Amino acid sequence: MEDNECRDGGKKVRLAIMELANMISVPMSLTAAIRLHVPDAIWQGGANTPLSASQILTRILPSGRGDAENLQRILRLLTSYGVFSEHRDFGGERKYSLTEIGKSLVTDAEGLSYAPYVLQHHQDALMSAWPLVHEAVLDPTIEPFVKVHGEPAYSYYGKKPEMNGLMRKAMSGVSVPFMKTVLDDYDGFKGVKRLVDVGGSAGDCLRMILHKHPFICEGINFDLPEVVAEAPSIRGVTHIGGDMFKSIPAADAIFMKWVLTTWTDDECKLIMENCYKALPAGGKLIACEPVLPDDSNESQRTRALLEGDIFVMTIYRAKGKHRTEQEFKQLGLSAGFPHLRAFYVDYFHTLLEFQK
Repeated sequence: MEDNECRDGGKKVRLAIMELANMISVPMSLTAAIRLHVPDAIWQGGANTPLSASQILTRILPSGRGDAENLQRILRLLTSYGVFSEHRDFGGERKYSLTEIGKSLVTDAEGLSYAPYVLQHHQDALMSAWPLVHEAVLDPTIEPFVKVHGEPAYSYYGKKPEMNGLMRKAMSGVSVPFMKTVLDDYDGFKGVKRLVDVGGSAGDCLRMILHKHPFICEGINFDLPEVVAEAPSIRGVTHIGGDMFKSIPAADAIFMKWVLTTWTDDECKLIMENCYKALPAGGKLIACEPVLPDDSNESQRTRALLEGDIFVMTIYRAKGKHRTEQEFKQLGLSAGFPHLRAFYVDYFHTLLEFQK
């Protein structure tokens, strides 16, 4: 009995190691499916009709080129991860349709999807940093990305128009559905007359917030001067360039999304101190950030958050990080905020309300 259990245990270990060692096949296959426009080819305006690999190929490569068998291998792997559904009658030809996960990769009426987010993560420039993840342990003063390219990721993007454009599309594709959830489930904007969005880029979030809450009289889109210089005109929104490490425009409430994650604890404290100075008594800093659970369990949510944490460490800041709620509370206290409320409106991102 014990021998059998040991043998079974050994088999499970070997299987687990084989899966971990080959796991790069998953994001690379997902990237391949997106580059081949497979989700849009299956979706076809909402039809989502199950198609064989050969039928998909005729839609994405009308010339008749391509290898259906290799495409099917990719589709089968992604089916095992819930991206596609496989349809097969009595051992016949395999056909594939989109699951809800797969549908998130389809371009919607606004030109948005999660596909650019996947592509952005797996560009050659970013992929080349991953073999040096261990260097973040040996020398945390320099990110693996910087060791490869000689400069930080954001400045590198700025010199590459295609990368910068993809980054913006990726952020829009993720941001818009998240903000819809925030606006449906969070009522903390009540009573706010003047709202600043720190790191607001083109002002998309402010536009959505002001549309939902017309009682907000003025929105300030605050970002680097070169960023707001390209921001479009939005009714009720003023674009102001500046440096959040020096000062932040005064407001009843300050909103920021995915800002604190890419900075060190000391840098976050300085940003939050400037927010504190810009707010009146009772004012709020509303920050949307990934929040790690205390326990390192095997749930999909925990894995996704920890994977994102390693991405930040590798690409953006070796000591920037995803934090626990308690770590955010301590940061808030160090910057002067006595109160923190966390709203778990999303499985990946949490809304953190620091009150002065």
